[in-house]
Amino acid sequence: MHFQVKAPGKLMIAGEYAVIEPGCPAIVSAVDRYITIDVKESTENLFSLPQLGITHAAWRWEGGAVRFDCEDPKLRFIQNALAVFHRLLEEKSIALRSLHLTVTSELDDAATGQKYGLGSSAAVLAAVFSALLHIYERLPETKETIFKLASIAHLKTQGNGSGADIAASVYGGWIKYTAFRPDWIFSELEKGRISRLLDEPWPYLSIERLDLPQGLQFCAGWTGKSAATGLMVERIGRLKKTSLEKYKAFLEESTTVVEKLAESFARQDPAGALASIARNRRALQKLGAYADTDIETEKLKQLADIADRFGAGKSSGAGGGDCGIAFVDGEEKTAALHAAWEKAGIVPLPLQVSTQGVSVIE
Repeated sequence: MHFQVKAPGKLMIAGEYAVIEPGCPAIVSAVDRYITIDVKESTENLFSLPQLGITHAAWRWEGGAVRFDCEDPKLRFIQNALAVFHRLLEEKSIALRSLHLTVTSELDDAATGQKYGLGSSAAVLAAVFSALLHIYERLPETKETIFKLASIAHLKTQGNGSGADIAASVYGGWIKYTAFRPDWIFSELEKGRISRLLDEPWPYLSIERLDLPQGLQFCAGWTGKSAATGLMVERIGRLKKTSLEKYKAFLEESTTVVEKLAESFARQDPAGALASIARNRRALQKLGAYADTDIETEKLKQLADIADRFGAGKSSGAGGGDCGIAFVDGEEKTAALHAAWEKAGIVPLPLQVSTQGVSVIE
């Protein structure tokens, strides 16, 4: 047995921060930079991440947990993924098979190793669960199952998160997404079996495919700086406690904007999409001002201001660095935007939308 699994990275298009709240939608896109997992049968359970300096990490199931033979924080997501899957195998009375999984990534800058912010942990989890489900014939190898298992493992690692990046990596394409409730997931895990969670609907969760309006061009630019989002997220969480009225006003504005953006996709309305992107940028600027945090750094502001000359642009995801995105109407404007970004020291990323999502290559 020998096969590979590829899972795409993602970029958040609209609805950042609000998407963590029940019923607040976001739009996210999968992009054609990939996590690849090479899967082989082995005499022992091995995990390799050669780009991170981990060549052969052996693991075993011991005392109800996955134990690696080396301590490395870079293995936390994988450790929880393997633990979730092992628990599922036990529930189904399926014996564990020994495998060697090797992970390689295209989601970071090749020259410096700096992160672009394309959702590497989500893509790794999507690829890991796709690979494992592909091996066991008695388990459902569906995208819904991959998404749910990856979301459970992500929550067990971080304790929070919307799952929008996981949805992009699993399903691919343009997605309108509304998040599940993490507290409900944790409550269900305490009460029962993982297999039950896989079978039942998750409250609030919605994943809807969209089509980009014809003629509209999607562009991404990198600021050259990786984002450190911990303090930003903390300050916005504090805003929810200290000024709930302002926080709710942001949620309402974000929801309205995302709904209008989704409608413009459905109507194939480029002008409507550009207007919605511009409005979402203004909502995020207000949120940053309310929370006294730089969601839109000076470089991201420059990226979006330049994009506004040709179409509409904004920060992507948590902000604070990493990437910004833009939409322009027509290929000529794309070339002009890229040239203007380069002149300002912003790196245009040659990204296209990945329509397939996570996939197995035999």
